[in-house]
Amino acid sequence: MAFAAASALTLSGCGPSATPQTGEGAGELSKDPVTLTMTWWGNDTRQANTQKIIDAFEKAHPNINIEPSYSDWAGYWDKLATETAANNTPDIIQMDALYLSTYADRGALLDLSSLGDALNTSDLPQAAVDSGKVNDSLYAVSAGLTAYSIVANPSIFEQAGVELPDDKTWTWDDFADVTKKISEAGGGKFYGTSAYGFEDGSLRMWARQNGDQLFDEEGKVVIKKETVKSWWDQLKSLTDEGSVAPASTTIEKQAGGLSESFSATNQAALGFWWNSQLTALSKASGQEMKLLRLPESSGGKYWYKPSMYWSASSRTEHKAEAALFLDFLVNSQEVADIQLTERGVPANEKIRSYIAPKLSETDKAVVAFLDDLSGDVGEAEPVNPPGASGIEALLRKYTEQVLFGQMDSEKAAEGFIKELSSEIQN
Repeated sequence: MAFAAASALTLSGCGPSATPQTGEGAGELSKDPVTLTMTWWGNDTRQANTQKIIDAFEKAHPNINIEPSYSDWAGYWDKLATETAANNTPDIIQMDALYLSTYADRGALLDLSSLGDALNTSDLPQAAVDSGKVNDSLYAVSAGLTAYSIVANPSIFEQAGVELPDDKTWTWDDFADVTKKISEAGGGKFYGTSAYGFEDGSLRMWARQNGDQLFDEEGKVVIKKETVKSWWDQLKSLTDEGSVAPASTTIEKQAGGLSESFSATNQAALGFWWNSQLTALSKASGQEMKLLRLPESSGGKYWYKPSMYWSASSRTEHKAEAALFLDFLVNSQEVADIQLTERGVPANEKIRSYIAPKLSETDKAVVAFLDDLSGDVGEAEPVNPPGASGIEALLRKYTEQVLFGQMDSEKAAEGFIKELSSEIQN
């Protein structure tokens, strides 16, 4: 529904009070009162943290007022689409990879590279900067980073009498052997691993490991049928071997979200998650969980996924002030003290080091995992093209059919590629 609304758019290290140079592109800061509108999605914690950030910025810049607006995920995109269609896009926008190209393609977002020195991205990894580009223009800057991972429950490994794998050397064959042994030891009480196949992170990782990719830079679906087929073949094999719970149990668990997942309820030794979810999973399970790399994931197979972005409206009447606030969000230690990892691990490497001593043990592990990956991070994934926001619903549909034996992996791969390509063309 949110994408349908978006498709209807009619648009053709600073300190807490430091003021970065505005640069020629951003223009001069006004001495008169200025109001910027800002919108984001998130829970009560994010709302409270963001208001503290706004208060800190307004204290440092008394002539600039930030007018906030926020909602839950679903309502956010409907509201943003409506505002944008009415040429009333907020000045500062929390953006997501699913919708970045949709809004950029319709001219709703400001090219942030036009801001010059007013927005400093020099302390962000180039791969993180590139992740906010559409057609070589920078339309978003990462608010935080995450990476695809496996979350392990050492307690279940201990119960099963199986050692934790060396995640820098293990293979997918090792993964199958380990998870089968754990399931056999669990006798139905717990399984070796939960299933993947319900979101695109695992498919993108599998594609990268096989010299393939989901989309090209022009936004076309280029993944090979054989790549998708082999991804589902492996999932079906893991299920048939008992490493994964029966299909009906898997689908039932999927409907319950993170808190009811196999990982959170201590019913799987391994699970496929973004590394930034470690803290939530540890709290839900009551266990000391551990992050592992996916098998066969060295040599540039990984990429940094922005947990979310910051963008600005192309119609903002206060470009210099918008640049000043964006720079504050990305580079300020005061912002870092307030939100820590609430919007993901900071992309700014200096800020990441700054907050490290202040973090919980699980959040420290999240940061350490990203830092350890640095030598194995390859090029950024191309941004999802307009029309691709429904990709996870498509994956869920075909994964269910494969697991229940209603469709073989080859036909599922053909159907998925055809349907996703059709949605993008429309």
